[in-house]
Amino acid sequence: MTNPADALIAMRHAAPLVQCITNYVAMNFAANALLAAGAAPAMVSDPEESGEFAAIAGALTVNIGTLGPRWVDGMVAAAGSAKANGKPWVLDPVACFATRLRREATATLMGLRPDVVRGNASEILAVAGLSSAGKGVDAGDSVAAAEAAARDLAARSGAVVAVTGAVDFVTDGARSVRIAGGSPLMPRVTATGCALTCLIGAYAAAVSDRFDATVAALAHFAAAGDMAAASPGPGSFMPAFLDALSAVPPEALGNGRVQPA
Repeated sequence: MTNPADALIAMRHAAPLVQCITNYVAMNFAANALLAAGAAPAMVSDPEESGEFAAIAGALTVNIGTLGPRWVDGMVAAAGSAKANGKPWVLDPVACFATRLRREATATLMGLRPDVVRGNASEILAVAGLSSAGKGVDAGDSVAAAEAAARDLAARSGAVVAVTGAVDFVTDGARSVRIAGGSPLMPRVTATGCALTCLIGAYAAAVSDRFDATVAALAHFAAAGDMAAASPGPGSFMPAFLDALSAVPPEALGNGRVQPA
């Protein structure tokens, strides 16, 4: 397994260009999070160019938080192009259990074989074909309740699956780890999870092993959350967290943060 500290060094050295198809609420924060961490974001989503752009980006991330026919067309074009051109791509199936449109879009995108799937416990349970207690975009299930489903989904799909929450869980079906850290303020800032999905794309562009890349991205996020945790509230947490993403030293991704599961 690649040391997460080495993965952070590699990601910052590569400064990869990441195509981020994400929702309206998340765009600004996600772009700033990538810039702070050391990568370069490009919010290219329209089907007129998304496929062409995916061929030149280092990685693609797809977040289904905002959906409509053109959004879905852009996502499908980009994911198909990323796969055809050997570029890693990450799926964030936001509230995939909530509506028919979201269920159908998720099924279509899963058919394009993402390299990584990142979601909360309720989203991962739903993608795995199980019932969940999610409401809107919020998880109603614990990370622990989704671990078996994540392992099964990874084995069936070939994707690395990341279940994020108070303690994150990452598996490729054979290897599994838990990642501790972060701040209780993180779920109180919109687009935090969306930004994490984009950061996984940055690491996947720089680290060839998708499991190692995902683990390092989550460890980076957790370490930044630790550093910003002294903020008195969510308003001050957001800029402190961006500063922390930039300031996290490689060694902070270790120190027992990642544990076998």
